[in-house]
Amino acid sequence: MSIYRVSVSSPQVSVLVVEDDPGIATQLVRGLERAGYTADSVAMGAEALRRPPSDVILLDLGLPDVDGMDVCRRLRADSDAAIIVVTARGEEADRVLALDEGADDYLVKPFGLAELLARIRAVLRRGHRTSGGTAAEVLRHGPLNIDLRTRKVTMSGMEVALTPKEFAILECLAADPGRLISRQEIVERAWDEHWYGPTKVLDVHLAALRRKLGDPALIETVYGHGFRLADRSAMADQSDSAD
Repeated sequence: MSIYRVSVSSPQVSVLVVEDDPGIATQLVRGLERAGYTADSVAMGAEALRRPPSDVILLDLGLPDVDGMDVCRRLRADSDAAIIVVTARGEEADRVLALDEGADDYLVKPFGLAELLARIRAVLRRGHRTSGGTAAEVLRHGPLNIDLRTRKVTMSGMEVALTPKEFAILECLAADPGRLISRQEIVERAWDEHWYGPTKVLDVHLAALRRKLGDPALIETVYGHGFRLADRSAMADQSDSAD
């Protein structure tokens, strides 16, 4: 079992990756280094439990010395790190158990490095603490602010009253702005991963959400694929210039 401690471009953020396949481990290290991360390795899952707290933990379930689910449970008990399970186990029962044991996300192999990096960025935006001790509890996207702790949303400084489902949908989209998120993924996050009803229910809530935010173009529809928050990189500059 190989474990890598990775620091993103900000030295305050650390990621611990657990991977037992040497080929995958090598590819991950190289890919992470190209993406601006640093990496080192240890051999056993038990060593991950002895390591200083990390901001994000990428955890393979197939550990040679300790059951991966047990590692997940013990890590969750000892820290508030974001835990992303990275495994070849794609069964629903494994997903449910891992999430129940404290995992924040679940990624099934094979996967692309770009998706993995996006998942890391997303869990960091959801409010997990960094090793510097500060929490990223507010998601910002142009004039849109989402306070995850108080569950308050403001648009251009004005508070927007949302239903719990509307808030969950917006949080899902804002966790990784610009990423195309499928209709099914949004439904699973906002409702339940066991939701078997029509996903058309999402359209009703999206229409209300767009109306309340006052900017219908903020949430883009990519027909046949899903939804994403529009690129609003210029919005903050426009707002600043207006001030």
